[in-house]
Amino acid sequence: MLEIKLHDIGEGMTEGEVIHYLVKVGDTVTTDQPLVEVQTDKMVAELTSPCAGIVKEIRIEVGETVKVGTSLLSIETNEVLAIGQKSQTETKQSIEENANPTIKAGEKSSASIPFHRVLAAPYTRKIARDNNINIEDVHASDPSGRITEDDIFRFLEGKKFTIEPIADRKPAVADQAIPDEIPFRGIRKKIAEKMTKSLFTIPHVTHFDEVNMTNLVKLREQLKTAGESVSVPAFLIKALVISLKDFPIFNAELDEENNRILLKKNYHIGIATNTDNGLLVPVVHDADKKSIKEINEDVKALTAKAIAGKLQPFEMQNSTFTVSNVGPLGSTGATPIINYPETGLIAFHKTKKQPIVNEHDEIVIGHIMTLSFVFDHRVADGATAVAFTNRFASLIEQPHKLMMEMV
Repeated sequence: MLEIKLHDIGEGMTEGEVIHYLVKVGDTVTTDQPLVEVQTDKMVAELTSPCAGIVKEIRIEVGETVKVGTSLLSIETNEVLAIGQKSQTETKQSIEENANPTIKAGEKSSASIPFHRVLAAPYTRKIARDNNINIEDVHASDPSGRITEDDIFRFLEGKKFTIEPIADRKPAVADQAIPDEIPFRGIRKKIAEKMTKSLFTIPHVTHFDEVNMTNLVKLREQLKTAGESVSVPAFLIKALVISLKDFPIFNAELDEENNRILLKKNYHIGIATNTDNGLLVPVVHDADKKSIKEINEDVKALTAKAIAGKLQPFEMQNSTFTVSNVGPLGSTGATPIINYPETGLIAFHKTKKQPIVNEHDEIVIGHIMTLSFVFDHRVADGATAVAFTNRFASLIEQPHKLMMEMV
């Protein structure tokens, strides 16, 4: 009998919540077949079967949070079953051939078809389950065959519903409508726990500022003409890393237990990303050692993987500072919550064209971006925060300075 235990899916993981079982007692499973979905503090992960066999017992109920090392279910492996199955092979084959005359000797029946796993993110599967939809009945619009939330919703819209005759309808009773419910668990619950801990542990202070993006916009247009397409966030992250090196107090972590502030030597920048599975924070590791082009490629790849639900645990670990690029969503300002236990988080908001006065006292049209920088007031003071954002703004407003700071 093989015990399937909750193992450490990511660095520092100590517990996980059982979200959904993909098998039931008595099911025959194959090697690498997904068995159960588990919610960690960062992601929803599928635990797969290390071998073929039969599910004999499910030990933990859905919704329970258990420690790493806890047995979730048990499987009777094929090694145990092999002795009994070997003597029955010829008899079984004969029965199958008699029951299925069209199957010739040596051919495989439909019962022997390998396990097929529909491509879909755990959250997409959850939507299907909540609406009593067999996800195998849903057509994937993506060429890769991956089923998305939109596919589920389109399937829902296509279903036929019977309409109750008017004469049979009962009059509505005021103030007795049953509210809709959304389960508060999984990633949503983990986000809530982490944000609550951050807000109630760290005294947040938010500093607002504006950055003139006009010269950076021109530089990007020049690069695009030359065949190089680089996103704005890549420039922002490079300028941010340079500024963090000048003000290391913001690339730090407060160790209250030992009464010390740890100044991190690595510059791992978290990218707050809005996905169908909730807010995820993939990390550009060692951003200080990468060129703007390399940062651009990392951001694009990590964002795509986050949206597709394909991030690996190591791709969401060890961030030292987090950025939130909410400008494309139309945001003009916010007071973000720090990604605990970091010291700061910077949010980039909408860039707008507006009249500005240039160095010749002329009124011209410029591109102005607002930002909000939130920091831990236990670790740093307001004056330092202003100096930090001033340094960042100077690098963006005069992007040629970035060239002087390249390693």
